[in-house]
Amino acid sequence: MAQEHVIIKAGPYQFLAVFESDAPKTVDVFRKLLPYRQKLIHVRWSGEGLWVPLGNQDFGIGFENHTSHPSAGNILLYPGGFSETELLFCYGGVAFASRMGSLAANHFLTIVEGNEHLKALGNLVLWEGAQDVCFEEADAERIKHFRQSRLKPSVAKL
Repeated sequence: MAQEHVIIKAGPYQFLAVFESDAPKTVDVFRKLLPYRQKLIHVRWSGEGLWVPLGNQDFGIGFENHTSHPSAGNILLYPGGFSETELLFCYGGVAFASRMGSLAANHFLTIVEGNEHLKALGNLVLWEGAQDVCFEEADAERIKHFRQSRLKPSVAKL
C-alpha cells in the first residue's frame, strides 16, 4: 500500500506533508521519483515561494487540482507548456507566474506539520541561496520519529 505522507528535509528544517487526492496523476508521477533530492532556489516572479526548475522534463500529465494562488505549505508541479516544468514550494503569499505571465500548477502535496518553519526556510533561501531538499515517503515509524524529534528542546548557541 502506498504511503500518503512525505517527510521533507529542506535546509536545516523538516516538514510532514500529505498527498492531495484531487491530483492523482501528479501524485503517481511524483511518488515514482521518491526519494527525490534537489536544490531549492527562490522564485523570480511569484512572491514568497521556492522552486526546483526542471527544464523541459515532460511527465506526461496535464492540469489537475491546479491553482495560480496557492497557500503557504502547498507544493505544486507545473507540468510545462508556457514556461519550464517546475516544482513550486510555497512559504507565504504566492501569485504563480513567469515572464510569460500568470500560470497555474497542480497542487499535489500539502505540508501539515512544521509550517512554523516555512518563513524561516524562505528567508534562508532568499538571503543565503540554494538549499538541499529531499522528499521521502513516510511510514508510521518515520512519522513517529519526525514528531519525537520536534519535541526535543533545542540547545541555544552561546
